[in-house]
Amino acid sequence: MEYKYLGRTGVKVSAVCLGTMSFGGDADEATSEALFWRCREAGVNFFDCADVYAAGRSEEILGRLIADCREQLVIATKGYFPMGSDVNARGSSRYNLSNAVDASLRRLRTDRIDLYYLHRFDDETALEETLRALEDLVRKGKILYPALSNFAAWQAAKAVGLQERHGWGRFVCVQPMYNLLKRQAEVEVLPMAAGEGLGVTPYSPLAGGLLSGKYGVDRRPETGRLVTNKMYQTRYGSPSYYETADRFVKLARGRGHHPAALGIAWVASHPAVTAPIIGARDLDQLEVCLGATKIEMTGELRESISALSPTPPPATDRNEEATEFSYGSR
Repeated sequence: MEYKYLGRTGVKVSAVCLGTMSFGGDADEATSEALFWRCREAGVNFFDCADVYAAGRSEEILGRLIADCREQLVIATKGYFPMGSDVNARGSSRYNLSNAVDASLRRLRTDRIDLYYLHRFDDETALEETLRALEDLVRKGKILYPALSNFAAWQAAKAVGLQERHGWGRFVCVQPMYNLLKRQAEVEVLPMAAGEGLGVTPYSPLAGGLLSGKYGVDRRPETGRLVTNKMYQTRYGSPSYYETADRFVKLARGRGHHPAALGIAWVASHPAVTAPIIGARDLDQLEVCLGATKIEMTGELRESISALSPTPPPATDRNEEATEFSYGSR
């Protein structure tokens, strides 16, 4: 297993991170335990969770599993989304973050959260309130490193700027959606992260399973997130995604790779990426995902895969600047 520094920290994490959203949901407790220990056997030391996963059950199961090896692991979780019917049990207010972190600590059975993500930008809470709340949690030792998930580049940059202005502990990592079908992160989030020295842990590298080889224009499995989950059906509902999936599967098999492993390897090969988050509901799926770490992603292979989906335009929309038909380069 390869290990990389997480942003500017001195902490090294495995080249893939196990996402534990399936724990207590698609994977029962016994299966979750098997997934966890297979990852440990493979050298994975990085595990991602969120309080909202399985309404807290994912954290509870992960907490029991890490008890005997806590000091060898980097544990991440998140807060923002509703965790009950109470009107204040949501968002990134000081009130909710304080309660959410304490609840996650109890479920995880640990004295600190190594990497704590704001799960989403809070449109209703002053950013300064959120950042000061995180700073206080860091000073209390409940959080070691703050991080961001699902933030636009301008939101992340503004947050980092405010932290630096006030002398508060800086965000160390961002977690965007990123895969061959969803490449918007390439426009600003990934360059911003590289420029600011932030680690990047992309989620959904297989587009909810769409790039796993099970889906295509005329191909659907009987079960899966894209079959049963309205959120994923909405996110990946475009017919063009299924056409791209067909082309990708054909390329992967022609090169002798499992599509799922190759999809993860493609995400991991972006120079700004630290560790893609992989997920599985059983050991067979996990074994395929771990195979991504064995694939040599050459420049030619990455370009061939990238050509299967549209490259998003630059943030300025001045796409001519990448060609000879411009005013020139510096």
